[in-house]
Amino acid sequence: MVADGARRSGCRVVIVGLRGLADPALQSCAETFRWSRLAGVGHWIRLFHRYGVRRAIMAGYVNKHVMYGRFRLLKLIPDWTSAKLWFFKLRDKRNDAVLGAVADVLQTRGVTLENATQYCPEAMAPEGLLAGPHPSPGHNDDADFGWRIAKQLGGLDIGQAVAVKETEVIAVEAIEGTNRMIERAGALCPRGGWTLVKVAKPHQDMRFDIPTIGPDTIEMLHRHGARILVIEAGKTVIVERDRMEQLAARFGVTVVARRDR
Repeated sequence: MVADGARRSGCRVVIVGLRGLADPALQSCAETFRWSRLAGVGHWIRLFHRYGVRRAIMAGYVNKHVMYGRFRLLKLIPDWTSAKLWFFKLRDKRNDAVLGAVADVLQTRGVTLENATQYCPEAMAPEGLLAGPHPSPGHNDDADFGWRIAKQLGGLDIGQAVAVKETEVIAVEAIEGTNRMIERAGALCPRGGWTLVKVAKPHQDMRFDIPTIGPDTIEMLHRHGARILVIEAGKTVIVERDRMEQLAARFGVTVVARRDR
């Protein structure tokens, strides 16, 4: 999606894919494709310099819990640039701190990290009811309540989403990611009917960690009993929007995009 938009804008596209994370199909989306590793920031920079890259965009998602697994150093094998960043330069290990530090390192080496949505503005969620039935007054109350909590959670850079039922927080997102949080919420509220609120941070850096939903999100919500998905208009990326809306209509999952008030 991002690569296609960049190419339409006349850019030469170079993709550095992270092994075990990037889809191999991306190789057909770029003039140049090279594999690297998650903890290989120094290698990324060398590849950027080799192919004349001066502007870069982060796209996709990293399951951050891999950084805390057993034998993580052996599995990740950080290069020197990554090791210095992770162990010596970070004030803490939350997403904004880590990704902001990566952006700073890239900038010092002549590569500017840019807005991740500039080449796919059509993927940003418009305001309004996007799919499914209109929410009930009770679900609107849950949406209002969950929005406030999710914004506070985002302000602390802990996560983007909360699960709510009858103005009670069932689950909050941390490093496990939205899908695992949805599983947990479903287990904690087996009678279903709960609401997922997923929003941008109060001062969202649009270069990285932008809220994203898609067909997989709808399938997870349906499987685990959610009825409503509330997202932030203008600050949420929708992947495969047509299919997402079709699945939401089929499963009776309401998708609403709202502006921050």
